[in-house]
Amino acid sequence: MQIANATIRAVNALAARWAGEVRGDGNSVFSAAGVWPLLAFLADGAEGAAREELAGALGVPAEQAAGAARELLAGMDAMRGLDSALGLWTKRTLELREAWEAGLPAGARGVLTGDARADGAALDAWAAKRTGGLVERMPIVVTDDTELVLASALALRTRWLRPFREEGLLESLQWPEGDVLSLHRASAVLDRIGVADTPHGHVTELKVLGDNALDVHLLLGEEHMTPGRVLGAGLDLLARRYPVLPGSRLPYGEVGPGLSVRRTRSATPEPPTLEVTTPAFHITADHDLLERRELFGLTTAAGTGSPRGAFPGITGTLPLTIASAAQSAMARFGATGFEAGAMTAIDMAVGGPPQLRWVVTTVRARFDRPFGFLALHRHSRLVLAAGWVADPERLAEHPEDYDDPEDPEDF
Repeated sequence: MQIANATIRAVNALAARWAGEVRGDGNSVFSAAGVWPLLAFLADGAEGAAREELAGALGVPAEQAAGAARELLAGMDAMRGLDSALGLWTKRTLELREAWEAGLPAGARGVLTGDARADGAALDAWAAKRTGGLVERMPIVVTDDTELVLASALALRTRWLRPFREEGLLESLQWPEGDVLSLHRASAVLDRIGVADTPHGHVTELKVLGDNALDVHLLLGEEHMTPGRVLGAGLDLLARRYPVLPGSRLPYGEVGPGLSVRRTRSATPEPPTLEVTTPAFHITADHDLLERRELFGLTTAAGTGSPRGAFPGITGTLPLTIASAAQSAMARFGATGFEAGAMTAIDMAVGGPPQLRWVVTTVRARFDRPFGFLALHRHSRLVLAAGWVADPERLAEHPEDYDDPEDPEDF
């Protein structure tokens, strides 16, 4: 199934905004494609400010979000080398609105037993299975207060069309310890690499192609550029916002970050060659999405105290709020291929007083003074007896004060 261009642009725009917050003091890996469909289904069931914020983070109108999310999940599921799944777990007592539940992928729903330890183990097993072991645990902790968990799993694997060679350790001023594994390969296809002039500096882009149409683009910016600007530039290049000068058209000399073009003499005619050296890497990262709640449109959704909650379109019985939202991700780049996995989960709990859906009338009566009565036939309304109670029967102080029920005078 083909994914609409508007949805792709929206997911990538979220990735660009998330990239803008990546710091340069450590590794990071994240998946906007893992978060986006969850936010879309939340938007479908939200109202008020929460709905507006989620739509803003998604980049699509809230009324279109669920349809776009289904299309996105189906499109990803059809991609070779990519496994994706969406799961929903609720307590047995939580009633979902039929319209909202019907919008989820078939077979997504599971049940929370109420035993937090057992539920946590079951969700961890789902995460490990759906990512093929790339991510072994759910990024949230289920508690006794958890009413609903919405999660997505992504796992992608590809093998390079042209593998690298492991060539010992990489010599680098950036990694002076000398323990970085060096990968090297040579190719006659010069246009796998190029240089772009972006507003924040030049960026070198290398396209490493996989055998199942899953590729990896390596991006190297000028030294003064932040991670967010380098990653943002890469996303801009995908959107063709800036031209890339391909390797076959590069001039001689130092032509881009980490990139040079040289001419040397040879005894035999040789075609132009692209030689690439890069480190292998294996990185992991955990993200608390609520630490960036504005980025993901979760400000109101994670803080509402409204009697209706932020998500009356999901359930009308409890005022749900976001208790936690997180993602665990990993990526491994090696000589023969690449793999990455991401688990994203949102935990929802009761965020306010139970919703009062009905008007209930309570009548209390106290017959503590003289009163009358009528005895009648219900259907004909015939009165069979009438009376007045001015002095009701007293409770005897001692058992012997009761009359003998067998005494005929009592009848």
